Amino acid sequence: YRQLTKLKSGYVDALPKLVNPDTGRVHTSFNQTVAATGRLSSSNPNLQNIPIRSELGMKIRSAFIPSEGCVMLAADYSQIELRILAHLSQDRVLLESFRQGEDIHTRTAAEVFGIHPGMQTGEIRRRAKAINFGIIYGQTAFGLAKELGISNHEAQQFIHRYFEHYEGVKRFIEEIVTETRKTQTTRTLFGRLRQISDISSKNPALRNFAERTTVNSPIQGTAADLIKLAMIRIHEKMKKQKWQSRMLLQVHDELVFDVPEKELDPLQELVKTEMENVYKLSVPIVVHIGVGKNWMEA
Repeated sequence: YRQLTKLKSGYVDALPKLVNPDTGRVHTSFNQTVAATGRLSSSNPNLQNIPIRSELGMKIRSAFIPSEGCVMLAADYSQIELRILAHLSQDRVLLESFRQGEDIHTRTAAEVFGIHPGMQTGEIRRRAKAINFGIIYGQTAFGLAKELGISNHEAQQFIHRYFEHYEGVKRFIEEIVTETRKTQTTRTLFGRLRQISDISSKNPALRNFAERTTVNSPIQGTAADLIKLAMIRIHEKMKKQKWQSRMLLQVHDELVFDVPEKELDPLQELVKTEMENVYKLSVPIVVHIGVGKNWMEA
């Protein structure tokens, strides 16, 4: 009931009231300098928080439809932050996994839990996924235990085993925290700086948060830089071709387009090529593309 009430008041009732009477569309604003990591944020209304995690929430996306005679195309970077972590850390196992096209969560489950890929359940993969992303966001054993519904001791064992197998990631985290203590700044792959002054704080809570931010900022910030570069290049080439297709939304690792059916094949090829070749990492960049009659289908 609570979920349905939130979806109804926050989206079903709210969004139609925001439709511009002149264009018949909902218009958002994208902000370049709000998120400290460099990610774009969206406001008035926020169209980056349209639900995706629940089946009911996903249905909200079906309300977003293309122009007449058009389809919606969604292009999504696959595990881009973990690929950036592989590039920055040069961890042997991560590099090998991505270069061989393995599923990184399945590989982590095999490394951490010692379970052969063919024997893994959905729950095991979910746990491995939580650990992979938890490492990027500097999650503590307490946080991981809460997310997975396990004891602190068990969560600590998982993290310990992760670092035993991903030694390059452990070294990268230690080195970047040490370096940031000296400079009080982090930088993305493209050199964009973020000040982290609390890393020298005498307050343990502030210092620990700053250490987590130190690890996450170069990864999330580089992902933001990559997609912005791709957006610029795609926009320039669409303009040059005088196509009618329009880039509608950026939702962090995803781009959404309104595409006339006759332009679908060339645009699909352009988007995939530009997003995957925006920068040469040590591992392949992979983009998944979906097409549909609404945003949910795409």
